[in-house]
This record gives sequence, structure tokens and C-alpha cells, in this order.
Amino acid sequence: MTSQNQPKTSIPKIGVYVCHCGMNIAPKVNVEEVAEHVKALPHVVVARDYKFMCSNPGQDMIVNDIKELGLNRVVVASCSPRMHEKTFRNALRKAGLNPYYFQMANVREQASWVTKDSVEATEKAKALVSAAVTRVAFHQPLLTREVKVEKSILVVGGGIAGMQAALTSAQAGYQVYLVEREPSIGGHMAKFDKTFPTLDCAACIMTPKMVDVYQHPNIHLFTYSEIEKVEGFIGNFEVTVKMKPRYVDMTKCTGCGLCMEKCPTKKITSEFNEGLSKRTAIYTPFPQAVPNVPVIDAENCLTLGKGKKCGVCAKFCESTAIDFDQQPEFKTVKTGAVIVATGFKAFDPGSIGYYGYGRYPEVYTSLEFERLNNATGPTAGKLVMKDGRTPQRVAIVHCVGSRDQRHKKYCSRVCCMYSMKFAHLIHEKTGAEVWEFYIDIRSPGKNYEEFYNRVQEEGVKFVRGRVAEITDMTDDPKDRGRLTVVAENSLTRRTLRIPVDMVILSVGMEPSPGAEDLGRLMGVSRDADGWFNELHAKLAPVATPMTGVFLAGCCQGPKDIPDTVAQSMGAAGEAIALLSKGSVTTQAEISNIDEDLCTGCKSCIAVCSYSAIGFDEVRRIAVVNEALCMGCGSCSAACLSSAASVRHFSDKQVMGELEMLL
Repeated sequence: MTSQNQPKTSIPKIGVYVCHCGMNIAPKVNVEEVAEHVKALPHVVVARDYKFMCSNPGQDMIVNDIKELGLNRVVVASCSPRMHEKTFRNALRKAGLNPYYFQMANVREQASWVTKDSVEATEKAKALVSAAVTRVAFHQPLLTREVKVEKSILVVGGGIAGMQAALTSAQAGYQVYLVEREPSIGGHMAKFDKTFPTLDCAACIMTPKMVDVYQHPNIHLFTYSEIEKVEGFIGNFEVTVKMKPRYVDMTKCTGCGLCMEKCPTKKITSEFNEGLSKRTAIYTPFPQAVPNVPVIDAENCLTLGKGKKCGVCAKFCESTAIDFDQQPEFKTVKTGAVIVATGFKAFDPGSIGYYGYGRYPEVYTSLEFERLNNATGPTAGKLVMKDGRTPQRVAIVHCVGSRDQRHKKYCSRVCCMYSMKFAHLIHEKTGAEVWEFYIDIRSPGKNYEEFYNRVQEEGVKFVRGRVAEITDMTDDPKDRGRLTVVAENSLTRRTLRIPVDMVILSVGMEPSPGAEDLGRLMGVSRDADGWFNELHAKLAPVATPMTGVFLAGCCQGPKDIPDTVAQSMGAAGEAIALLSKGSVTTQAEISNIDEDLCTGCKSCIAVCSYSAIGFDEVRRIAVVNEALCMGCGSCSAACLSSAASVRHFSDKQVMGELEMLL
């Protein structure tokens, strides 16, 4: 237990501090008038205004007044509690006052920023501050607890984000559990040939990192696995991992590949090659897969899926690694923090009919082109069309699915740059004429603009305008068999009809499949577009409202590789910092159940999202596990007998605040 040793005070002595917030509050709200107004309220001992209350002088002002004037309650009227409530609570703690004798009035977001008229904004600020003063008079000291933590970190997702987070955490001495749903780690980056703007070989970057992850003694790798259940709380999560059957014993397999060579089922679409090639029923996703152990596709296997007596792979496996009797396994790991790095999914352009994707064989998505261009891809890196010809003219269409009110409204950030990378590679390999159709070129990263200039100098033709249609209809008989890109040049206000041999659709990013289910398990919310919500866009970009759960990479929103790696290291750093002390402080604003009022109806248990409420069969009442409770208030809302409440949100406090507002 951690207590501030602050006795309950019968007579409140309140200090009120109104912040100018630079040019955010004072130009609209008359802060001096607000401070003068609250001086007349009951129990207010002092009311001041100051330029920046969150600054050191501002906090020192509060600390000195507590000590010199004997204040036992504090109200600060400034910005959002989400931004600085913790700051001011620490100031109270520094002065020896229980930090929960504090209330914040948000006069920036709720008054100055949203009210046009200055007089009206000032009156609104007066009401908000007066309500906070009335509420704080009913505050009571609350206690927090120190809970020991598990010094291990769970990382969900084995792409570049998850691998970097795992390595950073493991190198700091923590045990790491890395869970990847695919048979191999590597993610989307394993499919790439080059990376912009330096044109580094993606495999040269990825392969050593994958091996480092696999060989690191502190990293426990779960591939072909998924998160089944999450229980517990910050520092003490219990996560159940479901390991799907590979039907290959990983301890016996030598990775010789003979089973794949002999497998008679050879015409299954390769997911790794984006459907551009076929694979066998027993396969590794790509030659450099980690672990380099095949998995049997049960649905297409003659033995497992068709019920036939095949077993060819087992017959030729000298190490007897094939095991058709494998079943899913479940393992529960205890971890102190969780890093979510589930990545993204490429937008499917099939829903945009006028691009002709799926109708014309020479219309490719960006990921399909990555595999087509890759030395380990279906054509061994040769840029050829389906009929074997080398393209003479290629069109690249930007913003497919992104910046589109009918599909994804947001910018996917990477499309401009990888489109220019494609243009360079096409020009370099084939000498083909390349046309890029764009809305706006966005190249804000380090050396990105220089790369844009380089591609322009190579002769790539940039057309500012949306593509209206891709068709096989041509104006010139000589262009029969080619595609025609119909687009508007918004700079010249002319409609263009460009015959091309190949079209590449620069598709945007969207949240990874399963993000919704994982978010529900982890207690992490998602925004309107489906990306996971960070705690604060500027001050806590890797944290989440679920304390102890952090975000890394594209699961939080579209980003390129450098930003993904940086955020992954940041998420790992936050997790390490959280666990380094060996204990964490639980929050004080948690549920409380009045034993005298509880009827044992169990309504609160049914609505608790955190499994924080149990039932005492002897006393026939509900009981709260204070370590699990997150103070959401669902139990209080559902309780039929008003036995459940949330500390720091009592009826007196809330109703006092409302009555003053009204």
C-alpha cells in the first residue's frame, strides 16, 4: 500500500489556479475575471492566474500555497486532464497532499477552443471552474498499491515491427514471447526486393534480423500461433497462445525439403507469392523462412483434407518428422507487458471495378509487383508479362483505395515512395517508358525528396490526375492487346488515353485481419478506420488506454519502415521502463462494492470487461479484485441496488459538479 498520510479534512481549503495556456485560453477567455469570480465561492482560499501552470514556476506556485496557506484541495483550470492531470497530481504529492484532492477544469477544449464569442467563453469557463470547485470539496484521499511484475514481454506479430521490438527487449535482458500467426516470421517486408530511398536489398536487412530473433536465447518464438485468451492486468498478464498443428515435428525436421519435392499436390496458390505461382500441400512460405520447417496445408493435403491414403511426405522423410496426428496445443505464458505489432493488410482493389484488377491479367497490385520483381519470386526477378514479353510501357496508379471518400479516406503514406521505387526498378531492368498517375506527391522522409528528383531525372513521366478507367479498348489498331489508361491531367485540363503493356496499382494499407478480435482480447480500442488507438497522439504515441499494452508499427496506422522500426524500439523502451522497477502502482479510481447494499444479483459480474469482479459464495456478495479493476464504471451503471460505485466518482462529487453547472 502507498498512502499519502493525509487525514480526511472536515473543512475544505481550496486553491484555484487559472492557466493562460499561452495563446490557447487567454485570448478568448478573460482568465483574470474567472479567477476573481471563483474567489467568492465557498471554501476558496486563494485564486490566481498564470501564463503556464504546467511549467515549473506554475507547479511551484501550487506547492508553496499548499504549504504556506494550508490548502487541502486544488483546482487547476487549463487544458485536458488527459494531458496534465498527472502533472498536477504529482505537484500535490510533492507538497505532501494526497494527489486525489485535485480536480481539473478543462477550459481550453471545452471553452476557448470551441466558443466564438469571448464573453460567452468566459462565462462558460466560470461555470466549469465553479463546478470543479464544488466537486473537489467532496474529494477523499485514495490509496494506490504496489504490485510485483513479471519481467517478461509478449510481442504479437513477427514482422519487422515485432522482430525489432522483440530484439530490443531481449537485448535489455528480458524474456520475450514472440507470437506470429504465419508459419514464418518476416511479415510483408520479407516479400520486398528493394527498400526506398536507398534501394537496399530487403532480404539483406531482414534475413540476419530473422536469424537473430530465432537464435536469441531470451526470445521464445511461437510461429503458426495465435492469441486465444488474455487475462490479468498491468505487470501480470496471463496470455493463452494457441499453437496450430504443423503436422511436422519441429524437433526432428532438418529442413532438407525432400517432402516438398515429392508431394503430389502441387497446384495450390502461393500466398507468399501473392497468387502468382503455385506451391505444394506441404511447404515453407519462402526459402529463407524462419523457422525453416515446413507446414502441411491440412485443407489441401490428400491425407488430412481429402481422406485419401497418400502419405508420400512421410514415406520420404528420413527424420520421421511428419506427424499427421498433431493437434492444436495451448500454452499459457505470464508476462508483464504486451507489445502489439500486427501490421497491415494491403487494400484489395477488386472492389474498384474501373481499374480492371482481376479482369485484365497485366494489372498488378504493388505487392504482386514486389514478388514479380524479386529474385526469389515466380519469375526469378525478370520483369516479364504473362506471355513472356518484356513490357515497353508501364503505368503506375497512385492512391488506389487511399484518399478516397468511397474507400479509405486516409493517406497510406508509403504509396508515393514505393511507386517511385517501382518506376526506377522498371526503368533500370527493362528500359520501359514509365507513367505515374498521382494526386499529390508526398515525400517527407529523409532523402525522400532527393529520390523523387532522381526518378524525375531518369525520365519517368508524372501526370497529376486521377485515373478514370483502365480498359482493353484502344484507338489505334497497332495497340491491340495492350491496355489503355484513361486519365485526366489536372494541370493541363486534358483527358489522356495512354496505351500500356502493364499497370501497377499502388494500393494503400488497411488494418490487419483479426485486429478487431485481438483488440477485444487486449482491451485496446480502434479508430473509425480500424487502426488501434494510441493513448495520446503526441505525448503517448506507443501507449494505449489499457495500461501495460503498447503499439508498434502499422497496427497503429500506416507508416514506412524507418518509422516502424523507430516506433518498435520506442514501444520496447516503454515496456522495459515499465517493468524495470520490478513493481507497478495500480490506479486508485477503481470499483467499490458496498457489502451492506449488495444483493448478490451478479449483474456487475456480467458487464465487467476485465473479469475484475468475483462472487463470494459464503457471504453471497460480489467482490472486486482491485488489481484487475480499471475503473470503467460498467458495474456501477448496471448495479440494481446502487451497491457498486467507482472511487473518485461518488454521487456527491458528480451531482455537486452537475448542480453547479446547471
